[in-house]
Amino acid sequence: MADLQDELTATPGVGELDSLTAPDESRLPEPDPEPAPDRTTARSLLIRHPVADGCCGLPGTLRTLPWYDLEAGEHAVEADLPRLREGGTGALMWALEATADRPVTSVLEQIDLVDHVVARYPEGLRLARSASETADARAHGRIAVLIGPAPATAAGDSLGTLRALHHLGLRVLTLSGASWAREDGLTRFGEEMIREMNRLGMLVDLTGAPAATYARVLAVSKAPAILTRSGAAALNTHPDNASDDLLAALGANRGVCLVACSAARTGPALRDVADHLDHVRRVAGPESVGLSGMYDTGEPHPEGLADPTGYPALLTELLDRGWPETDIALLTWGNVQRVLRGVEFTARETRRRRGPSTATC
Repeated sequence: MADLQDELTATPGVGELDSLTAPDESRLPEPDPEPAPDRTTARSLLIRHPVADGCCGLPGTLRTLPWYDLEAGEHAVEADLPRLREGGTGALMWALEATADRPVTSVLEQIDLVDHVVARYPEGLRLARSASETADARAHGRIAVLIGPAPATAAGDSLGTLRALHHLGLRVLTLSGASWAREDGLTRFGEEMIREMNRLGMLVDLTGAPAATYARVLAVSKAPAILTRSGAAALNTHPDNASDDLLAALGANRGVCLVACSAARTGPALRDVADHLDHVRRVAGPESVGLSGMYDTGEPHPEGLADPTGYPALLTELLDRGWPETDIALLTWGNVQRVLRGVEFTARETRRRRGPSTATC
């Protein structure tokens, strides 16, 4: 009996415990895979972090229509209120066009139109001139409307006109095509324009700018710059797309490249837009990438992104590619808000040092 008791209570030797207690891993059931992100996940993210869209051509489209109803759903446009809400859009930069024969007047007429459209839909839209007003519109369930980008020709080579446009609400100016932003860089008056934009709190849009121009702008400007409708030139050679050198410089400047949902700039499919977003995020950094729908600009869109309701599908693609939610939040809302705040901070600091410039072209 003693021998039997010893046998039952004996401590296993070294290595015997593993053989007694370790299960056969080959017979264990496979762990459940992580659930793949779906549109429900993307929509939940968009509720918390809506899209701040970098370029919408709605003012130009509405000018051509005899009547419209953005609230009921308007088939003649791509970015009516129901589709903006369904796609999770929280802010829009409304792009203005400048005609060759009347650049200043045509932009003034569109600013007047923007004011009337926003006033007509107070339950859906709210005009915003700053980061705080953009956030306030979102907090009250409205879509914030920022005026711009507008072509630099709208300023008419006049700092006084630039200040008047800013007073009327213009917040973004595209340099491409300006007489003072040339292939070989900025003229002395051009540098003064950039300094005055810093003082006013206007965003400098480098879309389509030559390499010498953007290099000089980033050297002169004390505020972050943006690209309102670009892709990666390494993936698509459209003239408005940004080289890796520009993307890296923009990242160092803490600016933002708003990647265009444009078949010509980024490609014919939703995954092509995602490829550009991946590239910009890798080269410029996650704090320097955003979205530009290009809706109502007349440009064809990639399949799956024909209107703002495609944003949840695009975010789902990015989540499938491993983008963390923190980077998605920066992409959709955080980066644009940070740049707006940065430009406003620069303006306050600049006004302490200098008054309005009296330079002439």
